[in-house]
Amino acid sequence: MARPKFIPDNFTLSLIGVVILASLFPVHGQAATAFNWLTNFAVGLLFFLHGAKLSREAIIAGATHWRLHLVVLASTFVVFPLLGLALKPVLSPLVTPALYAGVLFLCTLPSTVQSSIAFTSIARGNVPAAVCSASASSLIGIFVTPALVSLLITNQAASGGSAWHTIWNIVLQLLVPFIAGQLLRPVIGRWIERYRGVLKFVDQGSILLVVFGAFSESVNEGLWHHIPLSALAGIIVVCALMLALALGITIFTSKKLGFSRADQITIIFCGSKKSLAAGVPMAKVIFASSAVGAVVLPLMLFHQIQLMVCAALAQHWGARDMSSERDALAGDESRAGGTKRTAAAVRR
Repeated sequence: MARPKFIPDNFTLSLIGVVILASLFPVHGQAATAFNWLTNFAVGLLFFLHGAKLSREAIIAGATHWRLHLVVLASTFVVFPLLGLALKPVLSPLVTPALYAGVLFLCTLPSTVQSSIAFTSIARGNVPAAVCSASASSLIGIFVTPALVSLLITNQAASGGSAWHTIWNIVLQLLVPFIAGQLLRPVIGRWIERYRGVLKFVDQGSILLVVFGAFSESVNEGLWHHIPLSALAGIIVVCALMLALALGITIFTSKKLGFSRADQITIIFCGSKKSLAAGVPMAKVIFASSAVGAVVLPLMLFHQIQLMVCAALAQHWGARDMSSERDALAGDESRAGGTKRTAAAVRR
């Protein structure tokens, strides 16, 4: 039986279940310390496998399209933070200060990799450029995100230290495993391609572990006593507004700059999305443990909204292009048939 469209995907249901579980049975004490070590290992393994999976050929194939990449990076690391700051008068009445800090953190994050590429492919966009642009965004985000956080979020009580200290921690926990995976790609690359389900399991499993640990710590610090239901409703409105503005800006900019339709699709999907897979581990490094739960909540909601909206857009644009191609093919066949009939009439 087909799954009803109103039911979220299994991963989203798992995220909701983990938040509920952490709210009811948060870990603390030595169990929390052991859980923290486990999540650090899972996150390191995640980035190691991503490094082993990433094809250098695909990066080289898309790397020459520098104008497209500049637009995507500008949208990700310039336009989004400016939106977060410019909308403060609108956002502040809707959410708590902790949730607004989460919105600003969301604005500093790199683009997604897997879903950006998948949606670009479905919509018949420039896939090699999407691979390169989304991957570059993730790598650059390791350095740019903590620097932007130090500029935008001045609440030092929530911060885990200086920008350089944070960057160094992220390099050790995320970039070093990634580089190790890239170096070992000739050895384990085929195995990774053959067992993609393992990467998906580690990807989603590590996020669930970090979310559980983050919300456990935040619940122990009284998270749900500080966030009213009206603020939760407000953050949903905020996330939807941010995504709508990002989509509108990338659509308008890519058209004005004269990109082809395939490149426009790539810019739209890579430039309007934010990475949950990178954001949750970064939040764990950048922010104090007690603040992580509130900080990642806007990201979790934005992640689900962007998946639903971008999936609908990708399917619509992909179906429209296929229909156009069929019409063009039918027109070519009709003209070819007419030419043959004309030639036969001439011979007669």
